[in-house]
Amino acid sequence: MQIECWLYARISDDPREQRRGVQRQLKDLRAHAQAHGWVIRGEFTDNDISAYKEEERPGYNELIQEVLIAMPEVRGLGHQGVVLALHPSRLWRRAVDRAQAIETLRQAKMCVAFETGGFFDMTKATDRSQLRQLGESDTLESEVKAERVAREALARAEEGRANGAVQYGWRRVYEYDRAGKPVSFQDEMDPEQAEIVREVIDRLLAGETLFRITEDLNVRGVLPPGANLRMKRKKRAQGNEDGTLWNKTSVKKLALRPANAGLRKHKETLYPAAWPALVPREKWEQVVALLTAPERSVRRDGQRKHLLSWGIGECGVCGSVLAAKPRGNAKKMLYVCDGKTGCTGRSEEYVDAWVGAVVCARLSQPDALEVFGPDEARLERLRAALVVQRTRLTEAADDYADGLLTREQLRTVSQKLKAKIGELEKEIEAATPTLDFELMGPMLGVPLERAETAWDALDVVQKRKVLEVLNVRVRILPTGRRGPGFDPEYVQVLAGDGTPFAEYAPAA
Repeated sequence: MQIECWLYARISDDPREQRRGVQRQLKDLRAHAQAHGWVIRGEFTDNDISAYKEEERPGYNELIQEVLIAMPEVRGLGHQGVVLALHPSRLWRRAVDRAQAIETLRQAKMCVAFETGGFFDMTKATDRSQLRQLGESDTLESEVKAERVAREALARAEEGRANGAVQYGWRRVYEYDRAGKPVSFQDEMDPEQAEIVREVIDRLLAGETLFRITEDLNVRGVLPPGANLRMKRKKRAQGNEDGTLWNKTSVKKLALRPANAGLRKHKETLYPAAWPALVPREKWEQVVALLTAPERSVRRDGQRKHLLSWGIGECGVCGSVLAAKPRGNAKKMLYVCDGKTGCTGRSEEYVDAWVGAVVCARLSQPDALEVFGPDEARLERLRAALVVQRTRLTEAADDYADGLLTREQLRTVSQKLKAKIGELEKEIEAATPTLDFELMGPMLGVPLERAETAWDALDVVQKRKVLEVLNVRVRILPTGRRGPGFDPEYVQVLAGDGTPFAEYAPAA
């Protein structure tokens, strides 16, 4: 009987994408098919892809589709179809994938053969059973290896050691033995890159937008992480094929890295890192809180050109947001109700000046730092408690490894400790200010003139950030028929709880 075969080759690790492994496999498979007089119908490969990690395997998927389409024709000619691979582990590592494939090939009346030995007819129960049993050893090998790799990864994290290539902001220094072979390494701070990381974080906390920072870095020609490196299986954005340009995502990722604060992350748990921190942990937590705030998904403050539009100001009649619109043919702008024409309207220039005067008057009060500043004492207590719980979790894992705890005891202890850790992390996040108080510091508890000078030095986006930190809302009320001039009585500057800032307002 004529046999028609489809060849499949796969290599799990080929970081340089040289494809030598799959090419060697295909060469051996062709020789095997030729020696048996088989006709080769197609060749399929997956390079640098694991069959155990649930990664997408385009070559394998294409192979299955091809044989399912071609088999009716092959059987119609009285021929036999065979999938040929080097070894069962090249086709499957996971039991579920193997079971699904065996059933699919059974229905297609296919056979499976291996260059290392074995020919299995999927229409026969005994052959299917033998193939399952043969594959179980591959699954066991992968599972044991996965457990060993996972434990080694945890050990590296607990010791704070780096995992993978050196990160942006540090440089790797190797230690060599007498033969010149590297035996260990340590990551030291790269002064130039570290300064870029600090700049990005400081500018974000000062109220600058991701867009503005990204644009500035590109104008200055600052190279981002991974510049000029060849990407593997992923295409860069059009116009940035060599990766020499920043984008908002890369800037955001850079700022969010726990490594910046000298922390090593492993499965949502943070460990002290072996490399030096680039910024204090408190500052990193502030920028994380800022960039992950839920409202950022619907707000676009980088595009806001007006202090009170879209979210901070509201109509005192219908509650709609305010929009800034020009008045007639004049260049002057009005804050108007965006929900119903004619509800309210007030000069943007006068309203902004009044809001700034009220805010500065409040922030210059003696109690401002205590009221609006971060509660450092509480944050320190929470962080200390978090360290204790994380230490206990690590100790529990060590006790299990030493046989002092059973698996069930470890599971119970871990669940309780992780729950406490999660609660503490939420409390720390809630207590961490979302804006660096270096921005508001010059206005807190200082003479009014200094507070006003600091306020005037901010741009619109930064002023909006200050109002957000204070949770300020501005309500514009209709004045009725009045004479010309601005009357602040009809502009309410409210705190987050709805109480007015009016008691601190300067004389109109």
